[in-house]
Amino acid sequence: MLVLGRKPGEYIMIGDNIKVKVVKSENGDLRLAIDAPREVTITRGEVWEEQQKVAIS
Repeated sequence: MLVLGRKPGEYIMIGDNIKVKVVKSENGDLRLAIDAPREVTITRGEVWEEQQKVAIS
């Protein structure tokens, strides 16, 4: 696992076509803005974990 420190406004690129940018909300929380092609599935971690539990059972 790669761990990077990023500040609001900074971003990382995954390959040539996925951009993950750190943004700050009005209440101070940090959020991720993901720009990826439509064919790339993006799933929140807790949803993915639940899907894995269902798939196993």
